[in-house]
Amino acid sequence: MASAAAHLARRKARVEDGAGSRANAVLFNHQDFEQLRSECLQIGLLFCDPTFPADWNSLGYNQLGRYSSKTSGVEWKRPWELCSDPRFITDGARRTDVCQGELGDCWLLAAIASLTLDPQILNRVVPPGQSFTSQYAGIFHFQLWQYGEWVDVVVDDRLPTRDGKLLFVHSAERVEFWSALLEKAYAKMSSSYEALSGGSSIEGFEDFTGGIAESYNLKEAPPFLFHIVRKALKLGSLLGCSIDISSLYETELITSQKLVKGHAYSITAAEQVHHCGSLVELIRIRNPWGQVEWTGAWSDSSKEWDGVWAEEKRRLDRCAEDSEFWISYHDFLSHFSRLDICNLTPDTLTSNEVGRWNFAEFEGTWRVGSTAGGCRNYPATFCSNPQFFIWLDDVDNDPHDGEEGCTVLIGLMQKDARRERRFGCDLNTIGFAIYKLGCTLPDKTSNKTGYKGRTNVRLSPDVLLRDQSVAGSHAFINLREVCDCFKLPPGEYAIVPSSFEPHCKGSFVLRVFTEKEAHTSPMEEDADAELQEVHDPVFSFQPNVRHEDVDPHLKHLFMQICGNDSEISAFELQQILNKAVTQRSNIKTDGFSLQTCRDIISLLDTDGSSRLGLLEFHSLWMKMQTYLEIFKSHDSDGSGTMSSHEMRAALAEAGFQLDSTVIQEIVARYADRSYAIDFDRFIGCLIRLEILFNAFSALDKDGSRTIELNLMEWLNVSLL
Repeated sequence: MASAAAHLARRKARVEDGAGSRANAVLFNHQDFEQLRSECLQIGLLFCDPTFPADWNSLGYNQLGRYSSKTSGVEWKRPWELCSDPRFITDGARRTDVCQGELGDCWLLAAIASLTLDPQILNRVVPPGQSFTSQYAGIFHFQLWQYGEWVDVVVDDRLPTRDGKLLFVHSAERVEFWSALLEKAYAKMSSSYEALSGGSSIEGFEDFTGGIAESYNLKEAPPFLFHIVRKALKLGSLLGCSIDISSLYETELITSQKLVKGHAYSITAAEQVHHCGSLVELIRIRNPWGQVEWTGAWSDSSKEWDGVWAEEKRRLDRCAEDSEFWISYHDFLSHFSRLDICNLTPDTLTSNEVGRWNFAEFEGTWRVGSTAGGCRNYPATFCSNPQFFIWLDDVDNDPHDGEEGCTVLIGLMQKDARRERRFGCDLNTIGFAIYKLGCTLPDKTSNKTGYKGRTNVRLSPDVLLRDQSVAGSHAFINLREVCDCFKLPPGEYAIVPSSFEPHCKGSFVLRVFTEKEAHTSPMEEDADAELQEVHDPVFSFQPNVRHEDVDPHLKHLFMQICGNDSEISAFELQQILNKAVTQRSNIKTDGFSLQTCRDIISLLDTDGSSRLGLLEFHSLWMKMQTYLEIFKSHDSDGSGTMSSHEMRAALAEAGFQLDSTVIQEIVARYADRSYAIDFDRFIGCLIRLEILFNAFSALDKDGSRTIELNLMEWLNVSLL
């Protein structure tokens, strides 16, 4: 219950306070930089971070573990213990600030290097005003994007060293420490330095910007990639390119035409120019280190520029910076290997000269037994996966391939991949499917013919298993994120994210970028129940029943147990129910618990005696007969139990409409270790739900679906 309450509080904070937004970053480990620094300055002590201590546990768990030879001789030292005049950052970030150490996190260093290309993004990740002089207290902070929210990460400045030198990332001059401290913040967020080993620069790119990245193999470039690049630049996306290396010896190797292998370049423009009567496509590339430039066709001094009108030369500003050069699109494809496009969220972009992606983001969970349904290869469970709605209405302006449609970029990211490494947890193999929606489902609350703007809508198994998906991820793969771009006709669609196999637990973030405005939302049913009036539970099944109408066998059974007062207690009810169900061979049960029997009496006791009379017992019996038929209809394999994945449909048949979060909690409480639900637990769940709905309905006098309780009232209701 504590976990559910914490999740609810976090969700409310995001909605009400904007917690996790760029303007209101979440405090990682609840550590407030300003408060901690002020306290340290006040008492005259340097900050020591208790949540990421300077010991072997922060280094790693295997290769960098306590007894590893790689951690032998490691000492944690502050920058002023390593040099006489440490600097945090001087005159902006430069190449020489980011040199790799003994950790295999070159992917992260490439992403850190990319920060130098955009001072605004650098200042977002590395807040300015930090130094080793003014208000120095041994504490620094950085802001990183992590699974849908911005977090402010505090670190102390104790860094792992050996023989008086930094063990991991460092500056060439060994006097600037912003990159080493940023690496430490990322390691803290990932649980250890070792958790940073291995990865893709795209991962770091996204965590420094909050964007969503696409990657293209230029040897298999799509036919309209040049137009994709132009459109991405117009939308303010960050573009990077590189040349693959075949061995470590080729790192930073300079080719005959002055391109650097294994080096991160950025793309700053894509233009078309008239040259000798023909239209030529050009790419402008920036080398952030400015040391060497392309010397081939369309370089600064090449003869190709002689055939270009002076007006176009001025428009292209071909010699604007020494670190930039033009290259033909044809040569770009021939010489470079990879193109990465990081599409930024609207709140990241500050320039009015670029367009904006429309953006939506959703969190979700795959819980074993309830919402971890696997891909469509597993029809018995696939339909229990989370579902998300997207309505595409307006087609793109200036489509890059000349075909009319709606561009949508979908990224599915699984959470906490690096933090779970120390526990031996592997990434799930994940992907998603996209279904075109028809107008086949009736709306319970209106006569609308489509899905847009509707609630209480979720695709049922007969729809998902009947129709084929119209698109989906290019593969199911065990990466942190699966991302694909689609051109879809206008219409309404459902996105179904899943792991490849069922019963794989995990949490995820689903992000949807569209060129035009789109309506997106989770596909969930609002909580509701079709129940009888709270004040008349006894006659909920047979309103005019009399003592003489009660079945003689049932009356005989009741009279055998009840005392002289002709009522039965929870203990006596337990005896009756267990005797009745043990006589049935088609259902399995461990016997009704005393708590379930108490709940039954709480629901049906009308006179406050905490006991059931004959008519109340008769009402219970009729109710259980109805629930038994529902239970048997969802026991698909005749095992006498019901699969937890059937719980949503069974509850709906019993009159309860619930969303996925409630279904998850129900399965966690009532299913056994093999995620089966027997009859007595099924009854216990239904009785408990009816009590909760009745209690809420009694308190919701105005029908607003909202109630307000003080602590004492909350405790009384919770203990019902």
